[in-house]
Amino acid sequence: MSISELLSQYGDMYLQALFTTWKLTFLSFLAAFIIGIIVTVMRISPIRPLRFFGELYVHIFRNIPGVALLILFVYAFPYLNLVWSYYACVLTATSLIPASFCSEYLMSGINSIDLGQIEAARALGFSFMQIINKVIIPQALRFSVLPLTNLAVATLLTTALASQVPLKPTDLTGIVSYINTHAVGGITAFAISAALYLITALVIGQVGNYIDKKVRIER
Repeated sequence: MSISELLSQYGDMYLQALFTTWKLTFLSFLAAFIIGIIVTVMRISPIRPLRFFGELYVHIFRNIPGVALLILFVYAFPYLNLVWSYYACVLTATSLIPASFCSEYLMSGINSIDLGQIEAARALGFSFMQIINKVIIPQALRFSVLPLTNLAVATLLTTALASQVPLKPTDLTGIVSYINTHAVGGITAFAISAALYLITALVIGQVGNYIDKKVRIER
C-alpha cells in the first residue's frame, strides 16, 4: 500500500495517534519533571531518611525496563485490587522512569553551582528551602536545559509503550499494528509513524536549544 493510499484511508487515525503521542509526552514529561525535582530535593536534604529514599527511587526506576513496569501496573496490580485504566498505567510507567533520569540531570546541574553562593545564602540566614528555591533549583535548571531536552525526546519515544495495551485512541506505534492487522500497510505504515516521531523530536530539540541559549549561564 502506497503512502497516498495509507493517508487517504487512515489519515484521520494517524492524526489522532499523533495527538495521543503528543499528549502522553507532555503529561509524562511534566509529571517526570515535578517528581524529579522532588526527588532531587530529597537527595540533598539534611534529613537522612529523605536522602536514602531519594537515592533508592533513582536506583530502582533507573534500572527497570518500561515494559516490565507497564506489565506490573496492568496485570499484577489487579491482584491487589488496584485496577487502573490503561491510560493511567501507561502515563504512570512513562513518568516514573524518566523522573529518575531527570533527578540525575538536576544533580549534575547542582554540582555545577559554585559552593560560595550556597555559603553566602547561609550567611544571609536563608533556610534550607529558601536556598533550594532561590539559589539551587533555578541555577540547576539553567545548567540542565539540554539534558532535559534529551529527556523529553526519550519520553516521546517511551510513549510507544502505549502500543502494548488496547489504548483508544492509540499512539503512533499502536496505529502501525492496527493498520497491519486490518490491511497490508507494510513498511510504509512504519515509515509514516517514524517520520512523525522524527519531526516531533526535531521540534523538541529546536525548542530546547532556543531555551538553552536564552538561559545559559556564561562562565
